[in-house]
Amino acid sequence: MFSKLLIPLDGSKTAEKVLPFARILATTFKLPIELLEVVDIAAATAHIAADKARYLDRIIAEGESASREHLDEIAATFTGLNVTCKVERGRPADLIIERAEAEKGTLIAMATHGRSGINRWMMGSVAEKVLRGTRVPLFLVRAGDEAAVGRTVDFKSIVVPLDGSELAASVLVTVSEIAKMLDIEIVLCRAYELAATAYYGSEDYLPKYDEMLRELKEDVEGYLKKKVEGLKAGGLAKVSWVALEGSGAEAIVRYANARPDVLIAMCTHGRSGVSRWTLGSVTEKVVRHSDEPVLVLHAG
Repeated sequence: MFSKLLIPLDGSKTAEKVLPFARILATTFKLPIELLEVVDIAAATAHIAADKARYLDRIIAEGESASREHLDEIAATFTGLNVTCKVERGRPADLIIERAEAEKGTLIAMATHGRSGINRWMMGSVAEKVLRGTRVPLFLVRAGDEAAVGRTVDFKSIVVPLDGSELAASVLVTVSEIAKMLDIEIVLCRAYELAATAYYGSEDYLPKYDEMLRELKEDVEGYLKKKVEGLKAGGLAKVSWVALEGSGAEAIVRYANARPDVLIAMCTHGRSGVSRWTLGSVTEKVVRHSDEPVLVLHAG
C-alpha cells in the first residue's frame, strides 16, 4: 500500500502540525520517513534588497544550514523509526512531486499552510499545486496560526465521501486496508441535493419538490447500503453510512467537523450529474475548509 512517508516542512511551527499524525501513520504502517525542506532560490532573491544581492550565496547557504539543523531536530523526535533528511534547492511544489514520484508507494504528509520567508514558502499554495500536480497519495492537515504541534491525535473513524460513481468508490480498497490496520470504523457518506434546473418550473407545471427530494434520498440511501453490504461481505465489521442533504463539500465538511478524531478519505476525480458532483473541485474545497485531516487518493 504505502512504502515511504514524505514530509515536506518549511521551518515553521505551523507546518509541523502534520507531525503528530505522521507519527501514527509511520508507526502503524512501519514506514521509513523522509523529511524535506526546500530552499526556494526565487523567493530568496525576491526578499533580498539590491544592495545585499552580493551576499545571496552566503544567505542561501546559511538558510540551507539552518534547514538541516531544523530537520535533524525533527528527526530526533521520531523514536525508533527510520528517518532521513533532505534539503534541496528549487521550486517547492515541483521538488515535492519529484521526490514523491521517485519511489513507488510514497505517501506525502503535509500541512496546507506554513510561513513564507527566505527559505520558507506558503504551504497553502504549494499544497494545492501538489494536490493538482501529482498522482501520489496525499495526507493533508489544515494548519492555522495557532497550530498545536505537540498535541495528541487519534483516529476513530474514516469518513469516505462518494458520488455514486465506481471511480470514486475505487478508494474503498485502500481505505479498507487502512481501517483494518488502525482498527477503526468506515463511514460512507454521500451528499445529495436537487439540481438547480429542477426549480425551473412554469405556470403550467410546478414540480413536486418534496417528492423529488424524497426519491433522490432513497436512491442515495440504497446506493450506500449496497456499498456497506459489500464491505461487510469482504470482512469489515465496523462500517456504516450516512446520507447528507446539501451541497457536496459543505455537507461533507459540516458532518466531519462535528465528529471527533475523523480522517476524511476521498479521491480527486469522480463523475458529475444531476445528483453527483465533481470530486476534483469538491476535494479541494474539503481540504481548504475541513478541520479534520484529509487523505487524498487518486482514482483512475
